[in-house]
Amino acid sequence: MLIGDYQVSTLETGRFALDGGAMFGVVPKVIWQKKHPADELNRIDLALRVVLLQGQERVILVDTGIGDKFPEKQAHMYGIDQSQSHLLSSLAQANLRPEDVTDVILTHLHFDHAGGATCLRDGQLAPTFPRARYWVQRENWDWALNPSEKDRASYLPENFLPLHESGQLHLLEGPGDIFPGIRARLSQGHTTGQQLIEIYSPEETAIYCADIIPTASHIAVPFVMGYDLRPLQTIAEKKDILADAQTGNWILIFEHDPHIAACRIQRGEKGLVAGEILQF
Repeated sequence: MLIGDYQVSTLETGRFALDGGAMFGVVPKVIWQKKHPADELNRIDLALRVVLLQGQERVILVDTGIGDKFPEKQAHMYGIDQSQSHLLSSLAQANLRPEDVTDVILTHLHFDHAGGATCLRDGQLAPTFPRARYWVQRENWDWALNPSEKDRASYLPENFLPLHESGQLHLLEGPGDIFPGIRARLSQGHTTGQQLIEIYSPEETAIYCADIIPTASHIAVPFVMGYDLRPLQTIAEKKDILADAQTGNWILIFEHDPHIAACRIQRGEKGLVAGEILQF
């Protein structure tokens, strides 16, 4: 899909699994399991979907998936499956090499969003994209260096410290345009300094919802993850996003929905729900 000067695509980088109760917080399992059936460990299947933007002489990735550095025990715990898709193989299908990527925008530094930002090269940690600039909100960088006890396990230094050491890390100071037609919208509910990325033109806007609306099911306002640091703020932020999306007929792009890459929203019997489904 073309939005302004950018060709917008989604890339699948694998699947993983998280506890369904944690993904849906106070919502009872009898409700969420209708669309997200759990396995014997109560885990649900989740996508690791990133966005590729091509235009203005740039090749931009938004998030990088979970990567492939997890030891076998942790990879099994999170049900990581990259047999059907992987970040680099999906890029190759788009006729792109890691060296072609000019910029990587990370919504935040949790392992399932920034894990693919680094790799093991000749046994040493290194940025996966050697020529890219990596863009992170300063607030999130500072938080990642000193996370809370609640979310410490999600911030793994091997996923982001090499970006600083290589000189490729660029810190952003709040909301606004990163590039023409690409802007950051700050969100503090899930974690400190998460940035949601809006791709916009006079005719169309798409927002990559990251972990504020990780799946289409989370369009429902009470569906808030147990992982969130500030769930009431998540609710307020989600209401603002949905109001803008409804007014502007925006496209919502979902990072973790296993079936729906993107949609517009519409009014249902009990509130806003997924409307027109889009795959790109």
